[in-house]
Amino acid sequence: MLRIGILHVACQGWKDYLSVMMDEGLDVVSTQAPLAEAPAAPQLWPLSERPGFLARRMHQIHVSLFSERCAAFGVTPLQYSLLSLLRDLREADQTTLANAVALDRTTTTGALKRLAARGLVSRSTSPTDRRAQICRLTDEGEALHGAMEPAARAAHALTVAGLTPAERERLTELLGRVIAGHDHRRGQAEIA
Repeated sequence: MLRIGILHVACQGWKDYLSVMMDEGLDVVSTQAPLAEAPAAPQLWPLSERPGFLARRMHQIHVSLFSERCAAFGVTPLQYSLLSLLRDLREADQTTLANAVALDRTTTTGALKRLAARGLVSRSTSPTDRRAQICRLTDEGEALHGAMEPAARAAHALTVAGLTPAERERLTELLGRVIAGHDHRRGQAEIA
């Protein structure tokens, strides 16, 4: 048996060559897979049909609306989330807060330090774990949060203003399900 390697060649003569060899009584075995048909042209995939693009675009819109409505308070959406958590929890260590806002500890710690520098949050060493920082909302932080809450709520409402109340509820439910399905990715660094 004669073994030959068939190169993926587009010339017309290779089939004729193999026919002649087989007519001469030689067994010809290809060491390569048969040529596949040309791949189909890729289907269009508009950005408007990509969940990741839509999620990023919605985030851009929300941050823009939040910035417009809350600019006077000098608080970012992340900082507002931390203030909200501390209002609800009364106190929490930085790791708990980082997990709750789904960010890494370094980013969360930086935001908490900026809030502490403004006197909105107090940070102290945990009496049970000297590595942990316990955070609390100060009276100034409580007052600022209360003052800006209507503006922050307005930004959230404007983000989904094009939806009916039932659609808003459904969107929030679906986003929650998507996030819950990827909870193991909480706080992981973004790939640039």
